Amino acid sequence: MAGEWCIGIIGGSGLYDIGALEDEQWLAIETPWGEPSDEILCGRIGDVKVRFLPRHGRGHPISPNELNSRANIDALKRAGCTDILAISAVGSLREQLEPGRFVVVEQFLDRTKMRPPSFFGSGFVAHVSMADPVCERLSDRAAKAIAACKGKVAVGATYVAIEGPQFSTRAESLLYQRWGADVIGMTGMPEARLAREAELPYALIGMVTDYDCWRVDENGKGDAVDVAQVVEQMQENGELARNAIVRFIEKLPKTRKPSPIDTALDDAVITAPEERDPELEAKLDAVAKRVLAGEG
Repeated sequence: MAGEWCIGIIGGSGLYDIGALEDEQWLAIETPWGEPSDEILCGRIGDVKVRFLPRHGRGHPISPNELNSRANIDALKRAGCTDILAISAVGSLREQLEPGRFVVVEQFLDRTKMRPPSFFGSGFVAHVSMADPVCERLSDRAAKAIAACKGKVAVGATYVAIEGPQFSTRAESLLYQRWGADVIGMTGMPEARLAREAELPYALIGMVTDYDCWRVDENGKGDAVDVAQVVEQMQENGELARNAIVRFIEKLPKTRKPSPIDTALDDAVITAPEERDPELEAKLDAVAKRVLAGEG
């Protein structure tokens, strides 16, 4: 059934606001998974509801390896989001993906190690499909919005997510390149996994800030990632990113058609209702609300 859009925007490094919202109001949302990165900025662009969450908090106090992604996705779900557009700073693993270019991510390689990867677990088991981890229609619209704002954009990128907060070693950077990764970052996972479990279509725009450290000479020497360079490039990318977000939202159809991702849990939940852990089931009241309501 067609309905209204409510777009969740997750702003990454260098993007702590949108600057174009009407009727804006910061809203604190409690979740059973702990505190999200910040309050959620609620408002609208035209007739479309928007929910903005700065991934690292306003002023960037939260390290990527300490993000509470479960709380962030749960809070956006509770705020009424139907879809999520995420923005992240990324390093490039390809010569043709130069700093300043935007990439629309299609696939992920997950090298994170210490972050809770799922809302589900023993007592309430679910296995969602991650074969196609992003929403094609959101990704397509995001690419068109960037191009319309005169940004350079590449599509179909594979993103390798590392734990951080350190940048990769040169050996790792070269390895990821050989694996087929195009860009590298620290926040795309498990964020994309959790969005799928919450039945929220998700797309990720990467803002290329640097070439990571894979570019070496015949002696194996090369430049390292420089934080000052990353910050400078993020600031240059930020205004175009904000304009692209507005364009993306303004060009959405008047009504939202259903997505297959809206029902991702239908074929994923495996634990019988009578065998579920009541405490875990209670924590899933937002993430699995549709499925739980259908069983009630």
